[in-house]
Amino acid sequence: MAFQLMIVDDSPAMRDFISRVISLSGLDVGGCVHASNGEEALALLRANWIDIILTDINMPVMNGEEFLRRVKEDEMLQSIPVLVVSTDGSEHRVQRMMELGAKGYIQKPFSPEELRKSMEGLLGVSHD
Repeated sequence: MAFQLMIVDDSPAMRDFISRVISLSGLDVGGCVHASNGEEALALLRANWIDIILTDINMPVMNGEEFLRRVKEDEMLQSIPVLVVSTDGSEHRVQRMMELGAKGYIQKPFSPEELRKSMEGLLGVSHD
């Protein structure tokens, strides 16, 4: 079953890198939507079916914390698992993002295997 993915990061290079890592991970991704900030992501979520969201924290316009708050408050979106992908791996930051509604947290840099395992856990699938 192919999954629809959204990557939210203000860096086009990082969005492309994450897409490449996911393609190397072996996960069956049918489509990938990119957004450069939380505001853009919210608009795209209204127009696209998404199974899982990967988001950065530090972004202009609407950061990852506000984005998570808005997803959690929206009945149409709150069931979509959100995986935070950030360079900040501090215990405080991880705890804060989980409190805001993130279902998982992975620190940059990461391996394709780490990302695959995190995404599989959130999607409830296993690698064959």
